[in-house]
Amino acid sequence: MDDPFGFDNAPTGDDLAWRETYVVLFEAGDRPTLTQVEAAIGNAGPRLRMERLKADDDGLFKSVLVQAPDDNAALDIRFEAGEAVSDRAMALAKKLRDELDEDQMGRLVLADAWLEVMHFERVAASPDGDDAEPEDDLLGPGGLDPATLITVVEALAHLTGGLPIDPEAGEVLI
Repeated sequence: MDDPFGFDNAPTGDDLAWRETYVVLFEAGDRPTLTQVEAAIGNAGPRLRMERLKADDDGLFKSVLVQAPDDNAALDIRFEAGEAVSDRAMALAKKLRDELDEDQMGRLVLADAWLEVMHFERVAASPDGDDAEPEDDLLGPGGLDPATLITVVEALAHLTGGLPIDPEAGEVLI
């Protein structure tokens, strides 16, 4: 896989592997500006580098690439709103109805926008060209540190007043 994230300090032969995607669900009227997202992520950690920052014509956030080379991680964050997000939020509300408190359920039902946070790990290619197994890298030196993902998702949830969810596991992060 070509390296779309351009880790400039990564060893040759490394690839990126998708690990998980979290979403921060909120009301579209609470969409942050690019400046607000930059500040939230910047305050979340000094080792985070932001690149490819994009806003719409009104300065509202569209996307950003966050790199954390020391943690072997990259996050691709994108804004999306509309009926597809509302439908997904309602499906999650049904799935999580027994696990959410009243406030969380209310926020989820009203959500019509999200920040999608795709988490990637840099993995070393094996000598035969296959990627190393992710489980082999998680605990070893230079392995993936999930703190980057959690820190950024929490910062975005705080910024938007949104609900951070792992949609695959059906779990609220905080």
